[in-house]
Amino acid sequence: MEKKIITISREFGSGGRTIGRLIAQKLNIPFYDSELVKQISLESGFAPKFVEEHGEHSPGNSLFSYAFAPQGVPGVMNGLSTADFLWNIQCSVILQIADQGPCVIVGRNADYILKDRADVLNVFVHADKEFRAERIVRLYGNSEKTPSARLQEKDKRRRVNYQHYTGRTWGNAENYHVCLDSGVLGVENCADIIVDIISKSK
Repeated sequence: MEKKIITISREFGSGGRTIGRLIAQKLNIPFYDSELVKQISLESGFAPKFVEEHGEHSPGNSLFSYAFAPQGVPGVMNGLSTADFLWNIQCSVILQIADQGPCVIVGRNADYILKDRADVLNVFVHADKEFRAERIVRLYGNSEKTPSARLQEKDKRRRVNYQHYTGRTWGNAENYHVCLDSGVLGVENCADIIVDIISKSK
């Protein structure tokens, strides 16, 4: 089956977003990252910043954090919690985007949301902590938290969100078709590997 849609799941700081953008440029297909946030924002009524933060991150560092997430009001958001309402909108938007044709989608559990499509290639990008720590400081600057703490917190909240909504373990190789170590292979090479896979699937 020809692969037309690429989902990129990634560890924080591994360069997954950059790899996704490069793939889209090389294949001349749409790239959904910030544009996806905008569409979900329009559909949900939530501010883009809220969608960007909560669309793939849990409210806290454990599954129990969902029990204390803001709950919906009867008659508003179908009575769903804020997190569940956002998840439903996110699923709807990603499914619509996939129906429009070839594209690259970064994050937001798109690999799971599109699991019933045979034309999707799911990619997970990872790297060691040293590579990622250097990269986030270079790209985003320093903060009051150490680079290591920033990596751990971001990845943990992504992992919890993924487990809560999919029942799967985030980062497990069996959930993806391709897993790439960007620290070893390089960001550009990772993009080229995926482009080659897509080209040969036709």
